[in-house]
Amino acid sequence: MNTESNAPIHRQGTDAINSARTRPFYWSVWRELWENRSIYIAPLIVAVFQVIGFAISTIGLADRRRAVLLLDPAHQRAAIEQPYDLAAMMMIFIVFIVGVFYCLDALHSERRDRSIQFWKSLPVSDLTTVLSKAIIPLVVLPLVAFAIIVCVHLIMVLETSVNLITHGMSPATTWAHVPFFQSWLVLLYGLVALALWHAPIYGWLLLVSGWARRATFLWAVLPLIAIQIFERITFGTSYFGSFLKHRIFGFAPDAFDFQGRTKPVIDSLVQLTPGRYLSSAGLWIGLLVAAVFLGAAVRLRRYRGPL
Repeated sequence: MNTESNAPIHRQGTDAINSARTRPFYWSVWRELWENRSIYIAPLIVAVFQVIGFAISTIGLADRRRAVLLLDPAHQRAAIEQPYDLAAMMMIFIVFIVGVFYCLDALHSERRDRSIQFWKSLPVSDLTTVLSKAIIPLVVLPLVAFAIIVCVHLIMVLETSVNLITHGMSPATTWAHVPFFQSWLVLLYGLVALALWHAPIYGWLLLVSGWARRATFLWAVLPLIAIQIFERITFGTSYFGSFLKHRIFGFAPDAFDFQGRTKPVIDSLVQLTPGRYLSSAGLWIGLLVAAVFLGAAVRLRRYRGPL
């Protein structure tokens, strides 16, 4: 009976311990969202411009749609789907830029405004603080991008439908040629794969943010440029530049199967290859490098004071 009566108490104690461990991280993430509103404001501003720009481009849409429907099915889908793909790619690029500048400022700003003394006085470890900042570009920004892109697509479909109906055409031609739900699933998968692939980039930027006293962007970029120049002058090669290019854009061949096409097109969910991507050496080496950078950033924050 003693064992049975003590079991609920033991479970309650375990739950309390787990809650005490996760609560500082939870509120640290909310702190980042509250203090860095550009995380969602910048993508929202871009989304507004996308919606307005597409609304203007719908002038003459009905005539263009009639011409497109005379093409073969593959070209019909490509032409109708193009503005939606462009809107998604632009948002992904903007979110990446937001993530870069967020990471460069994440640890530097609290040293610059001397708030680091206050935050260190709270019962929140340096590891929790750094991880809460790393989670923004790795998880939060991809989710923000996905949600905004879906909303933009729906508004674009509404604008297209209204324009076609007013010109006596069926809006069903859009839904028939653009598999939105499949595209959104591919988009979510691609955003997750891209965020994991860029993890060492964000880790490097957070490390520079915690180390540099000023001009964090220059300290993050100049060493990379210097290495490329040194390699080019000394050896006449450009392997390091190719490596950086691969780290920024090289996730797609492992994450997707383009079936030998020169143009990357996703027609089916079968082309998603998460198993191949998760087993690729480039992904795990990048994650290991990111972990090293984040570990160094944690150690730097432990001993760094205000500027």
